[in-house]
Amino acid sequence: MASKAIRTRCAWPGADPLYVTYHDREWGVPVHDSRELWEYLNLEAFQAGLSWITVLRKRENFRAAFSAFNPEKIARYGERDVVRLLGNAGIIRSRAKIIATIGNARAYLEMREQGIDFSKWVWAFANGAPIQSNRTRQGDVPAVTPLAEELSKALKSKGFKFVGPTIVYAWMQAVGVVNDHIATCFRHRELKRSASARRDARLQSRP
Repeated sequence: MASKAIRTRCAWPGADPLYVTYHDREWGVPVHDSRELWEYLNLEAFQAGLSWITVLRKRENFRAAFSAFNPEKIARYGERDVVRLLGNAGIIRSRAKIIATIGNARAYLEMREQGIDFSKWVWAFANGAPIQSNRTRQGDVPAVTPLAEELSKALKSKGFKFVGPTIVYAWMQAVGVVNDHIATCFRHRELKRSASARRDARLQSRP
């Protein structure tokens, strides 16, 4: 029997099965759905001062507690909901982050009322396509970039909270605005090919 090929991955997932699955199937895959992008942004905010694996292990609890991250519902949350969430041991119980999520729902809806599509607005910062990094070592991957600082400032101007440049860059990496898998990682190659195919299809569809 032929031995199974060993895949080279980024170092950060380690051997944790949940983290490895997240790395292999989700991290860096371009997200173009506005609500889903907004959900990721709020989860990244809850990560502040903690590790992403902590949030990942609690993600389904977050979804249950926060009305499946429906911004219309969350925007109507009041003090009773804040107290309810602070009593939920299945999530990260931070009053500041909970209140920020409620405010972020209202900011998201305000943008929509102004005719701004959140996904198109976010992706415009990357000219509509994933930025392809080509870093060969995990230690070369930055915690923040000038583009993340620019997007962070823009989000704050729209009323979003807990969107500092470090959080925003982690979000950009997670939702595929930037392909920050190291160059030797099998996912780097897969996502780069996928982005190229998407670009070629878009070019061919133009009149």
